Amino acid sequence: MDLGNLVYAFGLTLIAGLSTGIGAALAFFTSRTNTRFLSVALGFSAGVMIYVSMIEIFFKAKDALVFELGEKLGSWATAGAFFAGMFIFALIDTVIPVPHEPKMVEDIDGTEEATAAEQIAAGSATKPEAQEKLMRMGLFSALAIAVHNFPEGMATFTAAIKDPSLGLPIAVAIAIHNIPEGIAVSVPIFYATGNKLRGFWYSLISGLSEPLGALVGFLLLTRFFSDAVFGILFAAVAGIMVFISLDELLPAAREYGEHHLAIYGLVAGMIVMAVSLLLFV
Repeated sequence: MDLGNLVYAFGLTLIAGLSTGIGAALAFFTSRTNTRFLSVALGFSAGVMIYVSMIEIFFKAKDALVFELGEKLGSWATAGAFFAGMFIFALIDTVIPVPHEPKMVEDIDGTEEATAAEQIAAGSATKPEAQEKLMRMGLFSALAIAVHNFPEGMATFTAAIKDPSLGLPIAVAIAIHNIPEGIAVSVPIFYATGNKLRGFWYSLISGLSEPLGALVGFLLLTRFFSDAVFGILFAAVAGIMVFISLDELLPAAREYGEHHLAIYGLVAGMIVMAVSLLLFV
C-alpha cells in the first residue's frame, strides 16, 4: 500500500471520528442549535452515503469479486457481503442502541423542560437527584457511540484506501453523522457535573474508536491482501453505510426538522455525490 494513501485514509478517519467534538461545541457555545440546518445536513449525509454505496462501492466490490471468483460466484458473494454488513451493524445497534440528543430534558418529577441545548444556553441547573441519572446517560451514550464508530471507521478507511476519491465525501458524511452523537454525549455529562470541558472531552474521546476501526481495517488488509478480501470488505462497507443512512441518519434528520427538509438534503447529497463522481470519470 502507498504510504501517502495510508496517511490520507487514517487522517480522514480521525477527522470524521473527532467531529463528535463539533456537536459538543455546538451545544455549549451557540445560543441555539439550528435544528433546521442540522436536519438538512443529516439528510445530505444520508444522500451521499446511499448514492456512493449503491452506485459506486457496491459495483467496485462486485468487479473485484467477479475477477477473483468468476461471474456467478462473485455476484453472489457481493450480495452476501452487502447484506452481511447490514446484519452486522443491525446486531450492534440491537445490542447497544445509539442515542441521539434528547429533545427534552425531564425534570425529576417527570415533567418536560426546555431542550437540552436551550437549557445550557440559559444556564439552567439540574436538580441534584437527577445528576447521577444524567451521568449514567452520558457515559452510556459515549460507550454506545464508540461501539458504533468502530465499523464506521473501518468503512471510511477501506473506502479511502480502495479509491481515494471516495474517501473525502464519505468522511464528510460520517462527520456530519457524528455531530448529533457528540451532543448526545456532552449534554447529559455537563448537566451531571456542571463542567462543559468534561462533557466536551468525553464527546471527543467517544469518536476515537473511529480511527481504531481504521487500524483494524489496515491490519486485515495488510495481512490478507487480495481482490477477494477487498471485494468482501467493500461490499460490507456499502451495506453498513446504507443501513446507517436508513436507520440513523434519516430518522434523526426528520426528528430535528421537517420531513421535506430531510428529503431535500437527501436529494442534494445524491446530486453532489453524482457530480463529484462524474468529474472523475
